[in-house]
Amino acid sequence: MNQLLISLFDLFQALWLVLVALLTILAPWTPLIAWLAFCLFAINWVRVWPDIARGGWIGLVLIGLVAAVVWAVIAPPAGGSHFFFGLTVSNFVGKLVYVTSILVMMFMCGSVQLSGACGEWAHFPDAPESPTERSQDLHPVH
Repeated sequence: MNQLLISLFDLFQALWLVLVALLTILAPWTPLIAWLAFCLFAINWVRVWPDIARGGWIGLVLIGLVAAVVWAVIAPPAGGSHFFFGLTVSNFVGKLVYVTSILVMMFMCGSVQLSGACGEWAHFPDAPESPTERSQDLHPVH
């Protein structure tokens, strides 16, 4: 019986070490994981996509450009440039690559949700009618 307790203690200790190592690896990626979860499960892409298709993408591009400029000014890299796949790019171009990749991941989450791959996890009930719609129904215009 004593050997069983020692083995269980060793098992829980090993599981704890695996959990700590896993959290150490995932901790820096937490903001990106939260952003992807938000884009996948909190945005109703069925309602948003027509607005983006009608010209809302221009606003997203401008927001992305402003975010890249502000990020480049606030947090320049240590060496003054970024390194991507063996290429050395300037601070602004590097930040623009990061912001563009975040926006691309956002639209990929929208595509996954629109394909129906999320199932019930991304089901949004219809919004209740606004008070103006109800008042128009009560008082029809002739």
